[in-house]
Amino acid sequence: MAQDPLKVAVIIGSVREGRVGDTVAHWFLERAGKRDDLELDVLDLVDHPDLPVRHPASPTPATLRLTRHFDRADAFVIVTPEYNRSFPAALKQAIDLGYDEWHAKPVAFVSYGYGSHGLYAVEQLRTVFTELRAMSLRDGVGLNLVDELPQDPENRAVTTMLDQLVWWGLALREARAVRPYTS
Repeated sequence: MAQDPLKVAVIIGSVREGRVGDTVAHWFLERAGKRDDLELDVLDLVDHPDLPVRHPASPTPATLRLTRHFDRADAFVIVTPEYNRSFPAALKQAIDLGYDEWHAKPVAFVSYGYGSHGLYAVEQLRTVFTELRAMSLRDGVGLNLVDELPQDPENRAVTTMLDQLVWWGLALREARAVRPYTS
């Protein structure tokens, strides 16, 4: 029995001028886009300048547009830099605009930085997603910006991460369909 592709929201978390987040995301999407078991929805936060800086008392139209993407997704890939051993404030604000939309869904990470491969940012994001009752994957993709982006089209780290994301995404999608998640 054929299954519908896993709906994956790929969130580009940097909005900084001169960022390389779009380049890293393009590199990742070239590899992920070759799979027929994924339906990718790219959410570049730089394209959402109308998101509120402060958390509003009631959702704004911009907030609703963003959280609808979160709600439709079966799984997430967060593309994040590491800034000062953490992740960007714009990414935190976007994550916090949702809540129920994250529950019982897997989250994978493509991180980048200088020397650390962005792993400090990922470790902090794991605690955020634990609080949101999302399932963060153990294996991710970490890139050192001192080096060139890997050119092999079948990057093993990307393949491993996406294989795990599909497994968790399908398992949790089926579980949510049978029994709604309660918090």
